[in-house]
Amino acid sequence: MSGDDKPKRKTRKILSLIFWLSIVIALALVVLSLIPGKTAGRSLLSEMLFSRTPSISVSEFTFEVGRDRVFTHANGSVASLGTLGLQVLGPDGEETLRSLFRVSSPAIIEKGGFFLAYDIGGTSLRVFNSFDILSSVETDAVIVSASINKNGWFCIVTQEPGGFRSTVSVYNSSGSRVYMVNVGTGFVLSAKLSDDNKNLAILSLTERGSQITFYNGIDSHKDEPDDIYHFYNIIALDIELLSNTKILTVTTHSVQIVDFSTSAATSISDFADKRLAGYTLGEKYIVIHLYDYAIGYSGRTISVDFDGNHLGERESYYELISMASYRSTIVILQSDGFAFYDESLIRTPASDDSFAAATAGRVLVLGDGLALAANDHFAVVIRRGEEG
Repeated sequence: MSGDDKPKRKTRKILSLIFWLSIVIALALVVLSLIPGKTAGRSLLSEMLFSRTPSISVSEFTFEVGRDRVFTHANGSVASLGTLGLQVLGPDGEETLRSLFRVSSPAIIEKGGFFLAYDIGGTSLRVFNSFDILSSVETDAVIVSASINKNGWFCIVTQEPGGFRSTVSVYNSSGSRVYMVNVGTGFVLSAKLSDDNKNLAILSLTERGSQITFYNGIDSHKDEPDDIYHFYNIIALDIELLSNTKILTVTTHSVQIVDFSTSAATSISDFADKRLAGYTLGEKYIVIHLYDYAIGYSGRTISVDFDGNHLGERESYYELISMASYRSTIVILQSDGFAFYDESLIRTPASDDSFAAATAGRVLVLGDGLALAANDHFAVVIRRGEEG
């Protein structure tokens, strides 16, 4: 073999290696495009390549859903529910779903790309994504509250006529009821299902205060709870499952984490000397707005993570109208105006549409430095301004 053949053989080997690597990469991309992602209607490949919250260029959303509109969002799409129905608009402001759904007291939530809309005090509920209605449920008793997990499984809390018994029903992502428990004592406020579809937590008001009833493994169709945690002489307002056994609990006096693996509770924020005006949950933190027990709206806003670490605090002298959070962005609308904050409550003013924000009744974080301010007459996208 001549010396001139060696470079040629080396070049052929390199080209052959590149060719086979290209084949392997192409096959891998095909496989990833066929694997469903965490978000309904998206593949694992699309979630890897593209942000879960596409940038929104539209400045104004036009909803036609009647009065008392409420909003939520997922993956750049904004869903709204009003007295006349539900509607979803994509990142470009174009309609992707509309459904006639008459309600008296609209409520809407989102998790994992699934939207859940229902009528508080009514009997109708819908589960949908950005393009399709996935489940429709009509209950026999009135709906008190509902929740959904990232897999599209959902819970409905209903109250029998006369208020003597509450029922918690768990439905799978196909809309079939898979578990039901009747609660004969107290008034059930809410129920939350873990993301593995197995553990159920129920928050109730009782004559002695509040309690969380915990079921570990509802797939075994058990009738009796595994544990009950009591808040004596305390009113609990809401719960959120942080893990299979840890439950964040917001009360009128504190924020606590109840761990059912140890049957113990840890307070991450106490405010017995203040009056709770509102709160918003981030992925790893909670922001609480508190009023002093005095005339007017003086008080403070506090940010704390789920380990109890104090992230930030700001004094306030104005009425809280609405607040919301998403990832590391927090938006707060008060009677003196609208502003963006980070987890440490460092303030950044809005860049434009200040008048629209000031006259809004509800705010919603759409992404980093992006928010929606809305009432029954308009829905305007507001962007973060310059740091300062």
